[in-house]
Amino acid sequence: MIEVKNLTKHYGEVVAIHEVSFKADKGQILGFLGPNGAGKTTTMRIICGYMPATSGTVLVEGLDVFTHSLAARRRIGYLPETPPLYPEMRVASYLSFVARLRDVPRASLDDALNRVVRVCGLEAVAQRICGQLSKGYRQRVGLAQALIHDPPVLVLDEPTIGLDPRQIHEVRELIRGLAADRTIVLSTHILPEVSQICDRVVIISQGRVVLEESLAALPAGKSLEEIFLEAISGEGHRSANEEALEQVDAGRS
Repeated sequence: MIEVKNLTKHYGEVVAIHEVSFKADKGQILGFLGPNGAGKTTTMRIICGYMPATSGTVLVEGLDVFTHSLAARRRIGYLPETPPLYPEMRVASYLSFVARLRDVPRASLDDALNRVVRVCGLEAVAQRICGQLSKGYRQRVGLAQALIHDPPVLVLDEPTIGLDPRQIHEVRELIRGLAADRTIVLSTHILPEVSQICDRVVIISQGRVVLEESLAALPAGKSLEEIFLEAISGEGHRSANEEALEQVDAGRS
């Protein structure tokens, strides 16, 4: 499980996120939503241990990502918006390389590789060069590298962006299947995606959580789009802080 408590991050005078708190339990898929510049990417990078927070805590299966960073990160699989592939490597070699980076025991490497190739449907491309894969297969390889060490927590940033309708359906089904014994945080701009596969939703705007609720408890008769727009409607316009944060994130991506 993941528990985020009063998470705050400043970039100089820019307040990226302010006292963000939410929780996702084992077996849940949490949809993490917000307009551009709201602080989603910053929050996910802090959860995954890629950057420190100014204040607050993140617990991953009870481990603080700041005081027990290595142990916490071993329990997380992270798929950023652009899959971190080496285009000149073959799929199987790349996944084996990632497995070694994630401290998968040498005796378990083959089993780990075979597992993620099967789960992510990569049998047909395991010996292909990463740079020659379609967008859909690159996303699958990105998921496979996040799963290679069999983590109990997955953090996925826009996992279906740029895919065609068939590929979107396949990746959604894959994510739904992975949630049985894991905690998944899914950031996306595709609201129907959240409605179809998520159990809970957190909406963040101008660096603050404006809604956290289970999908089953959302008001009947309203679409998620209507609820999303109402939740962020307090701004009325993009703030200077949001625009500055977008520039910060663009420079770090």
